[in-house]
Amino acid sequence: MTTEEKLQHFTMYAMEEARNKSNTMLREYTDALEKIFQEHKEKKKRQADLEIKTETARLVSENNKQASEAQIEIRRMLSKRQAELKDKLFVEVKDMLARFAETREYHQMLVRQFREAMEFAGGEEIILYIDPSDAQIQYSIEAEIGAPVTVSTYSFQGGTRAVLPARNILIDNSFETKIAEAKEHFQLKGGAVHE
Repeated sequence: MTTEEKLQHFTMYAMEEARNKSNTMLREYTDALEKIFQEHKEKKKRQADLEIKTETARLVSENNKQASEAQIEIRRMLSKRQAELKDKLFVEVKDMLARFAETREYHQMLVRQFREAMEFAGGEEIILYIDPSDAQIQYSIEAEIGAPVTVSTYSFQGGTRAVLPARNILIDNSFETKIAEAKEHFQLKGGAVHE
């Protein structure tokens, strides 16, 4: 083999070796870049997922806050409306009681309440009171029960009261007390039932 052939063979061999090294380096560099690119994509995907989760949580929280505020406002309005209806209802009840106080049944109820109070007293001293608005029927009640009846100095909206001084007991059958108790325990129920 001549020097020129040797040189050509060496050049070919060197070129082949350089190409192989270049291809290997290029493949390693491409693989490294591909790996960096995949890591970058995964990192950006995780960031995007985190941003989506964070924004979703923020929106859910904001929605819950708005819903809660709306519920509070609805409850406040409902409570106000219930109070208005309750007040209106008890005004009507008072009107009905005022009309009832003009009937014979009312007179009989007063007599019955006084008799029950006297029976409870069992012969002990008892002071029987009627409302000032019932002063005109004081004597007819006294005649029916056979005991003195005192007209109260202040109104209790009808009904009766009796005091047993010896036992320090008040028997309160006044409309004022009955209305107050009913109003305190009254609950306005209604509307749609959700199951």
